Amino acid sequence: MVRKIFIGLGVLLMIVIVFLFWALKTVDYTPYFETNYYKSTRARLDSVESKLGVTTGPLFIGFGKESITPGIHGVSEDSNEGVFSEIPLAGYGGRKGAPATGIHDSLFVKAVALQVNQEIIVFVGSDLLIMPPEVSRLALENVSGLGLKRRNIFFSATHTHSSVGAWSAGKVGELFGGVYNPLVVDWLSNRVSSAIKEAVSNLNPGELGIGNFYAREFVRNRLVGDDGNVNPDFMLMIAKQTNGKTAVLGSFDAHATTLGDWNMETSADYPGYWQRRLEQNGFDMAVFFAGSVGSHSYQSKGEKFDKSKYLGEALADSVVKYADNIILKDSIDLASMTLNVDIPEFQIRISDGIRLNPTVARMLFPEVGEVFLQTAKIDNLIWATAPSDFSGETAIVYKNAMYKKGLKAMVSSFNGAYTGYIIPCKYYHLDAYESRLMNWFGPSYNPYINYLLGEMMGSVSSVQQ
Repeated sequence: MVRKIFIGLGVLLMIVIVFLFWALKTVDYTPYFETNYYKSTRARLDSVESKLGVTTGPLFIGFGKESITPGIHGVSEDSNEGVFSEIPLAGYGGRKGAPATGIHDSLFVKAVALQVNQEIIVFVGSDLLIMPPEVSRLALENVSGLGLKRRNIFFSATHTHSSVGAWSAGKVGELFGGVYNPLVVDWLSNRVSSAIKEAVSNLNPGELGIGNFYAREFVRNRLVGDDGNVNPDFMLMIAKQTNGKTAVLGSFDAHATTLGDWNMETSADYPGYWQRRLEQNGFDMAVFFAGSVGSHSYQSKGEKFDKSKYLGEALADSVVKYADNIILKDSIDLASMTLNVDIPEFQIRISDGIRLNPTVARMLFPEVGEVFLQTAKIDNLIWATAPSDFSGETAIVYKNAMYKKGLKAMVSSFNGAYTGYIIPCKYYHLDAYESRLMNWFGPSYNPYINYLLGEMMGSVSSVQQ
């Protein structure tokens, strides 16, 4: 009997060793510029750059808006009406997928279309944690009949951690957003595409102005505190149709996490208060875009929803103050670049030297979607988008480079795919949430994306007619 027990334990030990040998791999430290994924993407970038041009002329502007406030506790589920028996909130694993208990404030997806000659860009902001990959893919299919392609759409989200969940499969995706429900994906994609269609059909002659203001007291470096840098600027765009309708687009680098996992009601967090305040004070539509939130958190006052209200309304009041000083122009330069990016395999680290087998990682982590980087020149603003929580510390580097050319710059996050956090390379070995659990593609991914985005911003800022 003892002999059989030892044999059984030995067999079990061998199975465990074989499994671990299969399930774990060493971290790949190959420099990105020596990889095939870089070489193929670099060739694609060369092709995109060769076709890049700027168009100058009269500006047309269109606005679109749709509610994504879910109907909860429905008797049956209806993806056309957005009614569900229950809806989990996305953002915190601590909620453990529990359903929302109510609606604190409404959620929306909003779109602003800009057209100069034949060039059109639609900026889409949504009161969501991210713009889910499957939602963006289906929304693009829905608007293809308008002649719009991926390069025409610049997606983003407010990054509220109290919005609709159930749009992501995979163990990690469901941990942060609840059990996957394809009906929620269908409903969201239809709402997003409806807002885009409305904006395009609403195009009218208009004027546009770009600005920014200093908001250092409302943001901090959440990764390393006072040892890191902070991007203090609130970026601002005013879009006004000649018929009098006006929209304000704003972007800030502070995480929308004023509400913790204790909150079980839908809310757009502080960006919602920002939008509502402005829509009550002279603007027909306010659209918030999460900026480079990857290393930045908020600073505010009060408790619970009062904290969200204070931050959102303080930033909105500053917009009202600065908006009058922004010069509007009815003719602008418009240019854009969209690059389809090849990415490396998953490198979810157990330690600095050991990672999960990519096959195991794909089972656990959500689908990242088709990855794109985008840049646009909108008069004197260079707007870039990333498929991630992009770091505000890196955005400062780009902003300074564009400033030397007499231009403003910003990077918004969550552009329709999601690849985790993209942070400065110096933090890769830091044992923190952003640099360990949420750094999905290894040590070469951050410098790879940072290089490509910098090249694209440089190209679009220098383009000639």
